[in-house]
Amino acid sequence: MNFNTKSLKIVLFILIILMVINIIPPKQVIENNPFIIEKGNRPLVAAHRGGKNLNPENTFKAFDYAINELEIDILELDLVSTSDKHVVSIHNLTINASSDVEEITGSNDSYYVGEHTYEELLNFNFGYKFTNELGEQPYKDLVTKDQENRKEVIKANHLNISTIDEIFAAYHDTDLMFIVEIKDKGEVGFEVADHLYELMNSTYQADHLLQRVIVGTFNGEVEEYIKNNYPYMYRGGSVASVTKFVITQMLAINIIDDGTFIALQIPTSEKAGPITLKLDKATFVNRAHMRNMSVQYWTINEKEEMRRLIKLGADVIMTDNPDILIELLEEMGF
Repeated sequence: MNFNTKSLKIVLFILIILMVINIIPPKQVIENNPFIIEKGNRPLVAAHRGGKNLNPENTFKAFDYAINELEIDILELDLVSTSDKHVVSIHNLTINASSDVEEITGSNDSYYVGEHTYEELLNFNFGYKFTNELGEQPYKDLVTKDQENRKEVIKANHLNISTIDEIFAAYHDTDLMFIVEIKDKGEVGFEVADHLYELMNSTYQADHLLQRVIVGTFNGEVEEYIKNNYPYMYRGGSVASVTKFVITQMLAINIIDDGTFIALQIPTSEKAGPITLKLDKATFVNRAHMRNMSVQYWTINEKEEMRRLIKLGADVIMTDNPDILIELLEEMGF
């Protein structure tokens, strides 16, 4: 009987400690987070890859349409380094999935960005494989294989591969915000981070780009490099950092989470072996906001799912269909 009483007291003591730990306000990662909306306001609209269902992804044709016609809040894009150290906007490490490289070279071999110069990459049509909602491919026959002025025609139609330097130069004097993801690993990833910081902190310091850009990476090594060298650069969490956040919040021990990223960028669900974790819950939104982290869901393309996340309190919704999200916001009275 004494043993049971003692055990019960220990269990109660542990539960009380856990409750106390859980109610201790966690340390905020940043004092003022421009990527967090005020309660009751509409979420920020992020055009994923520039809005890839509307125009060829990661091209100025997509960027200009999303920014000038739809008036999005955030441009989301991916970055890869060329062999001559130009940082270009493209989702994959190869250009096969988004250009006419196989048609031009006559080969199905992978054509890696990092193995070619920027000038070489300008020869390809990055609207070639785009298919619109009607099933049409309007840019497939834009230029022929041996056309002498290929580069000029492709660039005139805003379908060439572009550098982050050109993208920042085009929009630095607007209110546009950015979410960029570094795709490269190791030293090359470090160099991309160096280049981004130089652009934001020196070239466009007067335009406050450091406060308008979130830099993300799935690579923990690159994340650590940014944390150690550029602590004032806004970051999204790597896979490891986000996983740790999710686990600590599921266990209601938020004091253990020491993540320093300012944006929790997550899908609505994630498979972990045989288990599917539901991440579109108020628990995650509320606990992220306790740390002043922006909650950003990707990639959301259906109107009703957008509506649910808006009601949940998401700060940012990344979508391939920014037109649908903007239409929904108008329907909801924002």
